[in-house]
Amino acid sequence: MPTHKIAKINSEVTRSISQILFEEAKDEILKSLTITGAKVSKDLSYAKIYFTSLLDMDKEKLVKEVNEASSFIRTKLAQSLNLRHTPILEFVYDDSIEYANNIERIIDKIHQDD
Repeated sequence: MPTHKIAKINSEVTRSISQILFEEAKDEILKSLTITGAKVSKDLSYAKIYFTSLLDMDKEKLVKEVNEASSFIRTKLAQSLNLRHTPILEFVYDDSIEYANNIERIIDKIHQDD
């Protein structure tokens, strides 16, 4: 499948899951998630969904809780997307924001030391 089609599907999956969590999730853990991206495989059978959360919760426990709800989210996603097959969802905690904040703190500290 062409990469521009996959990119469009990634974007649509990200948008749809965000909307599902905002409008249809009853669990406060799911409502606290921010979907930062999706990476769908070329055959559309599998998707990694990257997320962050404002909850002060252990990352491993949070990932476990979200992945337990993946079948609910996948069902709702199938209803909102126009795809022949809905990919299996795996939720992965996105550390990139924390990593960027840490780099920014290090740079600020270097500038303060000058």
